[in-house]
Amino acid sequence: MHFDRRHFLALTAGLAALPLTARLAAAEEMFAQFRFFVPANPGGGWDQTARTMEQVLRQTGLIGTAQVTNVGGAGGIVGLPQFINQWKGQGDGLMIGGLVMVGAIIANKAPVNLSMTTPIARLTGEAEVIVVPKESPFQTLADLIAALKADTAAVSWAGGSAGGTDHITAGLVAQAAGADPTKVAYVAYSGGGEAQAAILGNQVSCGISGWGEFSEQVAAGNMRALGISSGTRVAGIDVPTFKEQGVDVEFFNWRGVFAPPEISADDEAKLVALLDAMVASDAWKAECEKRGWTQIYLKGDEFAASLESEIARTEAILKTLGLA
Repeated sequence: MHFDRRHFLALTAGLAALPLTARLAAAEEMFAQFRFFVPANPGGGWDQTARTMEQVLRQTGLIGTAQVTNVGGAGGIVGLPQFINQWKGQGDGLMIGGLVMVGAIIANKAPVNLSMTTPIARLTGEAEVIVVPKESPFQTLADLIAALKADTAAVSWAGGSAGGTDHITAGLVAQAAGADPTKVAYVAYSGGGEAQAAILGNQVSCGISGWGEFSEQVAAGNMRALGISSGTRVAGIDVPTFKEQGVDVEFFNWRGVFAPPEISADDEAKLVALLDAMVASDAWKAECEKRGWTQIYLKGDEFAASLESEIARTEAILKTLGLA
């Protein structure tokens, strides 16, 4: 990771010395125009993150105009080469990614990986939730587990990319239930909207993703949430955990942002300073609370080191589940 600490400290110290309004103005001057690259179709967690960031950054005056580009497919593997090659050296934009992409890269043995980008920051974490359509015969997680034990392959799951967080969680649930995780009938979709349509259309037995992708449908009564992957109940989310229902699985998805390769140290420092201001804003805190996102902000070198650990951990899990 090419990071000049001297440039970053000088920039952030100068911004911190200014009143808030002046800091916002300074940030706006740095990014009068800004771009977001989402390596997924509209409607999913990465797309929600990008559009929420755009809303907050514009609302707080941290950026001027903004553009969101969606290139979906295979957990980000389709879009990632485009971001690496076509955005190289351009310091006015960020790609949204996270644990899903880490898993997809490993499971698909992709020729590109996140080490070819410039890791900027981890932003949020979110628990996974299992849902069923309202007409489903599965009233509880115990009902779903019983069906998995009886015929694992007969229970179909809709989720994100193969090898991603949703797929991993489904495999861990099957494994904890005593079923063969390699026989899980997982149907991968490149966007949250497509997965939702499959669930609502009763094309699959159940769905799995981050809470934010299903919360509106659950609230409207179109879906029923059977369980959530957090260690303890999440405030504001009336869904029992897997663990309290006898399924010993705890898993947490995370999302972060990455800059293109070969950007300058000054541009990298500006991006980190922009995110510092965003995560400290009341508008961002309010959006995270509303969407059930836990702030787990980690930036710069610390995020890069954490990413290396996540890659190793995810590879080990995927091998255990027969997915890598």
